[in-house]
This record gives sequence, C-alpha cells and structure tokens, in this order.
Amino acid sequence: MRFLRSPFLTLLLASFILVSCRSAGEFSREPEALIDRSALTFKSMMSDPQYPGLVDLATRAKAVIIVPNLGRGAFLIGGRLGNAVMVIRDEQGSWSPPAFYTLGGLSFGLQIGGQTSEMVITVMTDKGLNAVMERQVTLGGDAGLAIGELGKGVNAATGLGLNADMYAFARSEGLFVGVSLQGSVITPRNTWNKQLYGVDATPKGILVDRINTSTDPSIGNIISVMP
Repeated sequence: MRFLRSPFLTLLLASFILVSCRSAGEFSREPEALIDRSALTFKSMMSDPQYPGLVDLATRAKAVIIVPNLGRGAFLIGGRLGNAVMVIRDEQGSWSPPAFYTLGGLSFGLQIGGQTSEMVITVMTDKGLNAVMERQVTLGGDAGLAIGELGKGVNAATGLGLNADMYAFARSEGLFVGVSLQGSVITPRNTWNKQLYGVDATPKGILVDRINTSTDPSIGNIISVMP
C-alpha cells in the first residue's frame, strides 16, 4: 500500500496528466471538439446492438459521463487517461449542458499491452452523482462508491442499475490484459469549464443550477443525442 502512495508514482501520474493537457491544446477549441466527439461516441454506442445494457441504463441514469478517447498503456505498471464530459438529467427529464472532467489513474499487477477506448459511464445513484460533481473522486474506493464494468452483449434489463452507483461500458481497440477502472480518478477540468462558460463557471453551476451558459452549437449537439 505504501508503494501505491509513493512520491515516484504521484509524480508519474502528474507528468502523464501534464503531457496530455499540453498536447490537447489547453487554449484552443479542444473543449468544443471534445463535446462533438463525445456526442458521436454516445450516439454510436447507443445504437450498437452489442451494448443492450447501455441503452437500458442510460434511459434511467441520473447522469452520463462520456470519454471519447481513453488511452491506456502498460508494462506491469499501467496508466490510463482521457478527457470527459458529464451531463445530468433533472427531475423534468431535461439534460444539462456538459461539464468537463478528466479520468486517469495508475494500475499494477500482471498486465501488458496498449489500448484506446471509447467509454460511457452511467451514473445511477445520487451518491454517485454527488461524489463526482465538483471534487476529485476515486472509482471503487471513494466512500464505498461501487462501479460495474460491463462488456459487449451484457443486458441490464434485470435490474443491474440498482446494484452499483455507476456502470462503465467501453469499446476498445488494441490489446490489454488486466485492465480495470478500479482506482481511476475523475477530476473536474476547471480550465476548460471556465474557457467555455466563463471565469466564474463551476460544475454545479453548469450541471445543476445551469447559470453558466454558452451559445456554442456543440452543446446542442450532445444534448440532442441524450435519451
């Protein structure tokens, strides 16, 4: 356990995130492009007959997190990182504008390979939603937050959505052995939230209060594909 908390690994993860931020173009139109890619990923996976469980859970979810490009690589010590958007559904059934997040983490054990994934995470409970909203949260380890990882052909119609706070669906390319989202960290990407919605923007202001607004057409693109 001390190994997991070592300064070396903390530095490694921080460097991984820094490189990603720089390559993504922190002050470009990358936030808007991420929204468009997220809409395409969600629409494609929802219409893919290999993911019937996603359709069932997404229509009942309190929120949806979309990671259109989650990169992973490992040789015994693995890393994963991707930019994400989250939208939430209010009591009237209308979807919020997207807020920006980052999903990343390190993993250990018998694993080797590399992979690029598209991922959709359905948030099924208030506990899961509140955990992610404005702070850093660790999947599978934050206040007992439970996450289920579902693959191709898994049907959720038998009540799977009642057993975990979140469910993750991934469509992957490449080889990877031993990967898990357990221990992954979801963190608000405040720089991009402020870039698109204004300097006072917060995840709560975007997702719940909806006081932080933008006229960018990409926002309408992602709301239009939500169930």
